[in-house]
Amino acid sequence: MSTDPIHQFHINPISEPIQIGALDATFTNASLFMVAGVGLASWFMVSAMKPRALVPGRAQVVAESAYNFIHSMVKDAAGEEGVKKFFPFVFTLFLFIFAANMLGMFPYFFTPTSQIVITATMALMVFFTVIVLGLAKNGLKFFKLFVPSGVPWYILWFVVIIEIISFFSRPLSHAVRLWANILAGHLVLKVFAGFVPMMAAAGLVGIIGSILPLGMTIALYALEFLVAFLQAYVFALLTCIYLNDALHPGH
Repeated sequence: MSTDPIHQFHINPISEPIQIGALDATFTNASLFMVAGVGLASWFMVSAMKPRALVPGRAQVVAESAYNFIHSMVKDAAGEEGVKKFFPFVFTLFLFIFAANMLGMFPYFFTPTSQIVITATMALMVFFTVIVLGLAKNGLKFFKLFVPSGVPWYILWFVVIIEIISFFSRPLSHAVRLWANILAGHLVLKVFAGFVPMMAAAGLVGIIGSILPLGMTIALYALEFLVAFLQAYVFALLTCIYLNDALHPGH
């Protein structure tokens, strides 16, 4: 179990079974760390901004920088209208994913974003928000999204088919990109980390040889911290781009 790289992704119940009709609502390790991610992000933002100092401390600088960073991203990708309507939504997604990813960097902690059902739920939430918003705001003009301007009429039908397939594959790529990067990173990290005690147990030669996988483990660990941020950023950025399509179809 200690060297099994897959064991870290197992979902285990931590409460008595809770059945609501046909729905299994048992509280699991995944549930615990999702709640912890929400709690950590909320606690940090509230406590960091509580002083509201004119000369901010370190925590307030980090909180304000995160706010300004996502605000600028939403404004650049979706315009002023996107900021007014969807900045809280995008900022919440970013903070939750980032907090969940960072919690998963601690040994023996669970990483919620390594579960496809969690990333798929967030991706579908974005997808259906785009559809509902696009139809509510633009009516039938929303379907201009599938008809790019300037395309010659004789290949327009082919381009429309490609656009439709591309649109409906968005939640798949949106979910899999986050899930696969987190899953693969943790798997590789666990494999290299597992080599260290195995080689060290072989004696002096093994101890000397274990220096290489130990160095790789440290390097990969540092890389995973970067990936934790980048994947939260990419998920939020794609959300902004998709929301912009709903606000301004055909642009």
